[in-house]
Amino acid sequence: MTSHLIEEALKKVPSQQALVNIVSKRVRQLNQGERPLVDAGFRAGYADIALQEIIEGKLTLVYPAASPVVED
Repeated sequence: MTSHLIEEALKKVPSQQALVNIVSKRVRQLNQGERPLVDAGFRAGYADIALQEIIEGKLTLVYPAASPVVED
């Protein structure tokens, strides 16, 4: 992973912990045979591909909607 890609991806995903989670999940998907969503260079690693996907807006962070609190 290059620091330039990490810095650019952090502009899209402000939480470093969330970025790590997104990248690791995407790396697992790529390892299982999923196709990259961006044109990757021949020598690009899966983490670099995942970061590039985030930078280009192909992967986004979506927070689940909070369920309403039911009081008795």
